[in-house]
Amino acid sequence: MKQMGKILSLLFILTPILGVDVYGKSSSAGNHPSSEYWYDYLFFDNSMMEGYHYYTKTAYTPPSWIKNASLRLPVSETAFSPGNSLEMTYISSPEGEWYGEVQYHPLRGNDFFRTPDLLSLRLFIESDMDFSALPEIAIRYGDSTYTKQLRLAGYLTDESTGTWHNVRIPLKDFGMEPIDNTNIKKLAAVAFYPGVKDGHQHTLYLDDIELLPESLPASALQAPELKEVKAYERHIEVAWNPQENEGIKYYRIYRSEDGEIYIPVGIRRPWMNRFTDYVGETGYKAWYKVTAVDYALKETPASGAIAATTYPMTDEQLLDMVQEAHFRYYWEGAEPNSGLSRENIPGRSNMIATGASGFGVMAIIAATERGFITRDEAVERFITITSFLSEADKFHGAVSHFIDGTTGKTIPFFGQRDNGGDLVETSFLAQGLLAAHQYFNRDTDEEKLIREKIDTFWKGIEWNWYKRYPDSPFLYWHWSPDQAWVIDHRLIGWNETMITYLLAVMSPTYAIEPEMYYSGWASQSGVAQAYRKNWGKTDDGALYINGNTYYGLKLDVGVSNGGPLFFTHYSYMGLDPHRFTDRYTNYFQNNQAIAQINLRYCVENPGKYDGYGIDCWGLTASDFAWGYQAQEPVSFRDNGTVAPTGALASFPYTPGESMAALKNYYRNYGQFLWGEYGFKDAFNLSENWCSPIFMGLNQAPITVMIENYRSGLIWELFMSHPDVNKGIEKINSIR
Repeated sequence: MKQMGKILSLLFILTPILGVDVYGKSSSAGNHPSSEYWYDYLFFDNSMMEGYHYYTKTAYTPPSWIKNASLRLPVSETAFSPGNSLEMTYISSPEGEWYGEVQYHPLRGNDFFRTPDLLSLRLFIESDMDFSALPEIAIRYGDSTYTKQLRLAGYLTDESTGTWHNVRIPLKDFGMEPIDNTNIKKLAAVAFYPGVKDGHQHTLYLDDIELLPESLPASALQAPELKEVKAYERHIEVAWNPQENEGIKYYRIYRSEDGEIYIPVGIRRPWMNRFTDYVGETGYKAWYKVTAVDYALKETPASGAIAATTYPMTDEQLLDMVQEAHFRYYWEGAEPNSGLSRENIPGRSNMIATGASGFGVMAIIAATERGFITRDEAVERFITITSFLSEADKFHGAVSHFIDGTTGKTIPFFGQRDNGGDLVETSFLAQGLLAAHQYFNRDTDEEKLIREKIDTFWKGIEWNWYKRYPDSPFLYWHWSPDQAWVIDHRLIGWNETMITYLLAVMSPTYAIEPEMYYSGWASQSGVAQAYRKNWGKTDDGALYINGNTYYGLKLDVGVSNGGPLFFTHYSYMGLDPHRFTDRYTNYFQNNQAIAQINLRYCVENPGKYDGYGIDCWGLTASDFAWGYQAQEPVSFRDNGTVAPTGALASFPYTPGESMAALKNYYRNYGQFLWGEYGFKDAFNLSENWCSPIFMGLNQAPITVMIENYRSGLIWELFMSHPDVNKGIEKINSIR
């Protein structure tokens, strides 16, 4: 066991990002709302990437051995639930040790889990062996302690090979304390060790590793009904009518190349009624069927079959495809009662994110104009949205960051201090609503009602309350109804919050003084300088103005060399940067410089990360392997993670380079990166990692900024609002 101690020490030294801190923290979920989705605690069902699975670890001391790639378990096409499994090939020698683990990957908003009684996994044994040489198994906690080790062979019901075994291990056998929704995230990984050391090589495949209750949901399932099968250049979308049935474990999707022989190609969990089959070529014809599978793995009859054929697409068609797919997040993926955007999918099913909802509002407008939905459909959705907002919690007119879409009540998702008004998220929402006010301009009762409700919301925001003090030079981000200004966060640029100051100046009812644009947002005070130096880790841009040259490009305004790209997106989805110039710069030119600096950094690629280049760039805020992080074009804030929204929401600034990135992401990485709502949130080729989520803050900027590049639609709408014009005139008057 001394060797095993050394091997585990080596494992944790080599891999400091195992996520112990993440696993060890208690969830912010609190009590489970009655209508929220119950997730299964899933260690593995499919790897998004070929080669090896990022959320695994291996180590060994010779002559024992475990097959690995970059110290992780390989991925195999042999699978119980399509499309892949984990391969575990090993030699257990009396003179050495090996270790392998499959880790739980915490996902934002995946907070509520069925209370488990057992560890369930599927095991495939490739060839005849003495079953005593099967591995032993334990569960690792987030604090790097382990449960008791158990013999895997003791939980097999027969000794057959070449078939999938259903292994069910009661958690009590591990000697564990009772596990429920409050402490389940302490369980960090399923660990494997040598069994009897026979010195022979054995190969196993592992699939569907999860914690489950002893008693599982059971109800009669109906065969799914296909709604649409639609082909694009290199993928085919399969959609079916959703079913409200908690007994569905997943949907299984089948493909046929001849209309007769069908093979399973994927599964989708019940919150998704759409499947993206990336076939990777044009001129490919396939037929599709879908079944529903319950927790006992009983499968319904298949739906009817529909065929489609992929075809070459022009640049304009590709842009349509990308805009529509990302818009779909805010249409099909919206919280149904409010019609507003969820934070991420998969995530909280009833929690809406107000800033992302503002972006989604603009995406719906673009989709309507592109003909993805009808105007009547959009009107109906906006009646729902504006009616919901009129009744939702407000704090001096501002809404909170997160709201329960079923009740309109605040959700303090980031902790109890964040239980009130969030002025920045409110401004992102208001930016979208002002554009919608101008779009729904017809003389109908429905469109008049939309405009009236938007007017009421807009005019009710008490921007000047968020000064905190009568003579304050700054706006403040948060206010709590029971803790007041406890978060104490001044709004100081350069970052994503310019739109907050502009809207506060533009308000017809509760405006701040236009001078606050310069005393707050563009402040050159000592407080502001210290703030910028703290997060930028440099003096560059501490005075708001910058003036330095980076990669051959002069930057007028910005901290460091410009920061993450979302700084050039979030405030400028409605606000046309061509038409806003302050004392220091024109913001289209400044944003364009930031985008090009970001691009040139990625082309030079000082960190030597895989993939970076002229068609793979765009460092911004996104999901990454163990959380949410803002990547920037500086070495200490760059770990090789690229978010597609970085380059694609920069279309107005870098159209050629953004189009190159779009084609590269879709044509070369689409197998893992393209999904039901467009591109997944982020990926890292150096780590063979891709995010499994779509994120509300990152999907819409792609649709909206591509539309601004193509037609200027959202810019024109927002800039046409009379209050916007008056506000810009106020700032211009003191320029």
